[in-house]
Amino acid sequence: MAVPPSAVPSAPAPAPSAGKADLAKRFIGVLIDGIIVGIAGMIVGFIPFIGGPIAGVLVGGYWLMRDGLDLDFADKRSIGKKVMKLRPVRLDGQPMDQNTSMKRNFPLAIYAIGYFLWIVPVAGHLVSIPIFMIGGLINLMEAILVLTDAEGRRWGDKFAGTKVIEVAS
Repeated sequence: MAVPPSAVPSAPAPAPSAGKADLAKRFIGVLIDGIIVGIAGMIVGFIPFIGGPIAGVLVGGYWLMRDGLDLDFADKRSIGKKVMKLRPVRLDGQPMDQNTSMKRNFPLAIYAIGYFLWIVPVAGHLVSIPIFMIGGLINLMEAILVLTDAEGRRWGDKFAGTKVIEVAS
């Protein structure tokens, strides 16, 4: 008698290590992700009238879901983390999923809301400016937490119950 796929236990998530992931690796991983979405966002952003909002959806969507993407080559982490051999893990030992990724990355994706408003002439542009500024400030605070927190956990990690660890592959 075959066992239904839902009854087959999946591989356990890597146990969170006590140490802090290498800061240079984390920086380079974020830089890789930023270059990928930056180039895609700029290309799409050149589409007259609708490019900004579409770029916002692409950039914000990737940034929110990047650590829970169920793609073979990414293995439930962003492309930058995969290249740098880093992995976001849940502290409860469960596998990373889209919901946890969105909780973890929401503070970093706030600025993308400004792109949605860009479609509204003048007023949308004026409202976008403070959103971009607030998003930038939040990103700065998140970076400071990665540097100063004993485990390298930022607000998004604390909200989602995650941390970033180094892995062999």
